[in-house]
Amino acid sequence: MIKKILGLILILAIILILYFVAMPIPVDPVAWTAPPNPGYTGVFAVNERLKGLEVFKIGDNHGPEDIALDSQGRIYAATHAGNIIRLNPDGSNPENWVNTGGRPLGIDFDANTNLIVADAYRGLLSIDPSGKITTLTTEADGIPIKYADDVDVAADGKIYFSDASTKFGAQAFGGTYESSLLDLMEHGGHGRLLVYDPATGETRTLLKGLNFANGVAVAHDQTYVLVNETGSYRVMRYWIAGPETGKSAPFVEELPSFPDNISTGLHGRYWVALVSPRSKDLDNMSASPFMRKIVQRLPAFMRPQATPYGHIIALDETGKVVEDLQDPDAAYPVNTSITETEDYLYIGSLFTPVLGRLPKAKAGL
Repeated sequence: MIKKILGLILILAIILILYFVAMPIPVDPVAWTAPPNPGYTGVFAVNERLKGLEVFKIGDNHGPEDIALDSQGRIYAATHAGNIIRLNPDGSNPENWVNTGGRPLGIDFDANTNLIVADAYRGLLSIDPSGKITTLTTEADGIPIKYADDVDVAADGKIYFSDASTKFGAQAFGGTYESSLLDLMEHGGHGRLLVYDPATGETRTLLKGLNFANGVAVAHDQTYVLVNETGSYRVMRYWIAGPETGKSAPFVEELPSFPDNISTGLHGRYWVALVSPRSKDLDNMSASPFMRKIVQRLPAFMRPQATPYGHIIALDETGKVVEDLQDPDAAYPVNTSITETEDYLYIGSLFTPVLGRLPKAKAGL
């Protein structure tokens, strides 16, 4: 009897080992070296400047990923269920303005008052003031756009946007959050920065090999574009004018958290939403593809997950951190974007059922 039990245990052990070693998974991790983590020290020292947000109801929606204001001051936000919601300037009367039929993420108005949308499922869209939706592009250089993420419209009308991952499409892999975890675990450089020219209808790849290409912001002087490389904890700069045209270089590196969206703010600032603190376990496994495969075979609840922590920063034209706002208690968790006006910071979130707005006076801005 004891021999049978031992034999059964041995068989189960072999099956378990085979599962963790040979079970097919969608990721093929690439070895890399995670940069030093400054943690919450120096310019990132813990503070509570992000506390005191006002919140506005957004109906039955959740996940106001990105926020834009029209010429009348009305507030628009892209939500998880596909609705672009619209609120009055004071945050009242939320309404489902349009539904894209996908998962809208980054949004920005062009000069003709069309709302340009990076839709993770549908590509790059344009919505006119009447609510009519037009698909602008679904591929670049013959490669399908599988995860349109963020967007910014330049002064000349060109639309710069990110395709977060050409391998782990948001719709094909269970949603934007689920597919992002796969791309971050693999670290295979599947993200790219794209540009769409309304004058020609052409979409081109400007920068590729990014590890989860996320937020996009055109520079104040229109000479370069910033794109957040979430998986490498940095912001990249790509020049679109001047002697450096076509070149790229890091703008800021070694962030203590995963950067999500980036936006052009006021007074020369660029705002970066830091969605979650870095995972020590994930960093420690950066050089070990085998261990990351093992972890990927674990049940989902046992893998590294986003940790709620309220955090946004502002950078100047040199990439220096000039403002750091935090809420360690994460009353409004998983910050994804910032839209700055003279009086407020509108802050997006991946999960919340409300929309956040911080009076700048409360944050000492």
